[in-house]
Amino acid sequence: MATADQVKALIRSHADGDDTRFYAIAMQVAAQAARSGHGKFAQELRELVDQVKARVKATEPARGPNPVPLAQPRGELAGLLTVGYPKTRVSDMALPAPLRTRLDRVLTEQHERARLREHGFSPMRKLLLVGPPGTGKTMTAAALAGELGLPLFSIQLDGLITKYMGETAAKLRLVFDAIQSTRGVYLFDEFDALGGERGSKNDVGEIRRVLNSFLQFLEQDDSDSLVLGATNHVSLLDRALFRRFDAVLEYSLPTEEIATRVMKGRLVLLDTSNIEWHTAAEAAKGLSHAEIAMACEQAAKNAILDHTTAVRDVELVAALEERRGTNA
Repeated sequence: MATADQVKALIRSHADGDDTRFYAIAMQVAAQAARSGHGKFAQELRELVDQVKARVKATEPARGPNPVPLAQPRGELAGLLTVGYPKTRVSDMALPAPLRTRLDRVLTEQHERARLREHGFSPMRKLLLVGPPGTGKTMTAAALAGELGLPLFSIQLDGLITKYMGETAAKLRLVFDAIQSTRGVYLFDEFDALGGERGSKNDVGEIRRVLNSFLQFLEQDDSDSLVLGATNHVSLLDRALFRRFDAVLEYSLPTEEIATRVMKGRLVLLDTSNIEWHTAAEAAKGLSHAEIAMACEQAAKNAILDHTTAVRDVELVAALEERRGTNA
C-alpha cells in the first residue's frame, strides 16, 4: 500500500499539474503493493493509470494543444521557464522592409497552419535570430507572441545548464515536453551558450552532449509551438544548428531612416516640431534601436522635468552622444 510520503507526493504532483510525476508515483504504489502480496490491487491500479493516459492521449488531437493557463510554469519547469503575455505587435517595431516581409510570412503561415498541414506541409516555426544586441531580437519574440495571442516562454539558461553529467539534457527534455504540450513562443536567448560550436578549444564533453541532445530534440519537435533562438554571436554557433531552423533572420544596426522612425515612435506623445531629424539621425549613427530608444526617453524626461512637452533638439542630440560615450 501507499506510504505516507507517496500519498503526499501524489497530492503535490496533482497540485503542481505534473501529470507525468503523478502517474510515476501511482506506478510506484502499484509495484510496492505487488511486492506486499496485494496483486489484484496492483494490477487494477496499473490498468487504471494506463486507461487514464490512453484517454488523455486520444483526446489531444481532437482538442489540440493544452489551453494556456494564465500562470507561471509549475513543477520542475518553474526554474526553467518564465512566461509573459505580451501585447506587442510587429507594427510597433521599426524594421527594414525585407525583415518585416519575412516576419509577416511567418505569421501568415502560422495563421494558415491547418491548411498547410492538410496538404502535407509544415508552417515556419523554428527561427534563428542573429545580430548585434539591442536590434530587436527579443522584441520580435514578443511581437510574434502578441500577434498570435500566445504566451512567450523564456528559457532560463542559468537554470538549464548545470555542471552535472546528463542533468542538463534531462532538463532540456522537460522544456521540449512543454513545447509539445502547451502551444506558445519559446525563446532561447543568448543561444550561443547552448549552441556553441562543437570542437572549439573551450569545448567540454558535457556541452557537446547537451548540444547533440538539443539538435535531436529540435529535429524531432513537430509541435504547434514556435521555437526561437537568439544570439549576438552567430560566429560561435555550431554549423549543424542552421539546417535545423526553418529560417535565419538577420538583424542589424538601424539605418538613418530606421533610426528616425525609432525616435519619432518613442517621442510621439511629445512636441517634436523643433527637432532636426537628419541631425538627430546623424548623432544616432552606430547606436542600436534600444540605445536610441533610451536616449529618447532621457530627452523626453528632461523636457517633462522642465515643465514643457517640447523636446529640444540639443537635448536629444546630447542624449544620443551620451549613449555613444557609454559604449566607447
